[in-house]
Amino acid sequence: MTEPRLSYLIGRLERVLRRRLTAALDPAGLTLPAYTALSVLRAQDGLSNAQLARRSLVTPQSMSEVLGLLVELGYVRRRAEPGHGRVIRTELTAAGRRALEGCDRAVDAVERELLSDLGDDESAGLREALLRCSHALEHELVERA
Repeated sequence: MTEPRLSYLIGRLERVLRRRLTAALDPAGLTLPAYTALSVLRAQDGLSNAQLARRSLVTPQSMSEVLGLLVELGYVRRRAEPGHGRVIRTELTAAGRRALEGCDRAVDAVERELLSDLGDDESAGLREALLRCSHALEHELVERA
């Protein structure tokens, strides 16, 4: 019997993880892209729609929909950049930070379960390997552009 392809295993894990995270975030009324956007804004507030979309790995059109929900919930505010009326910056609100903290606990629980069969060294090694693999493929995409 042949070993499953690594790309298949990663894809399968991604689909299962996405379902589990979606279920974990549902009680808070957030989608996975909305949670990701809030997390990105926590790390770097004041991003434009295009910047936020790139960092959240969604299209600018999808990010516009996500931001509509987050504005409606009061989790972000949007403002025109002075001198550049077409550039709208997005900022996390205090309510958004509180919602994000609650969602972080739910995501932490899923991640603990994900890593439950691995030791600390294995978990750290997996994180490092995934980062290196991601950077390798992202580097390839940037060079082709």
